[in-house]
Amino acid sequence: MDGFMVIAEPSRRAIVDRLRAGASDVNSLVRDLELSQSLVSKHLRVLRETGVVESEIAGKRRVYRLSDRPLPDVVAWIAPFAQRWSSSFDALARALDEES
Repeated sequence: MDGFMVIAEPSRRAIVDRLRAGASDVNSLVRDLELSQSLVSKHLRVLRETGVVESEIAGKRRVYRLSDRPLPDVVAWIAPFAQRWSSSFDALARALDEES
């Protein structure tokens, strides 16, 4: 599954967003996101298989956290836009500085 398919699903994006705040186990994700345990587990499996999240055993729990590895196809596609947006924001900042 490519990176775009991974992030296309709203529940997976919600899980990734939640994991930005820190590592979590399935039960905490279920509670925080108000999703079923089976749905969270299914999406975590996809996210783990594609390298978006990593997991480790901590006692009796499996804890998930975001991987440091980006989705290369998504990053490659977004990079040219990010450069353009960055230039636009730089120009806006200069214009605002000149006004003050």
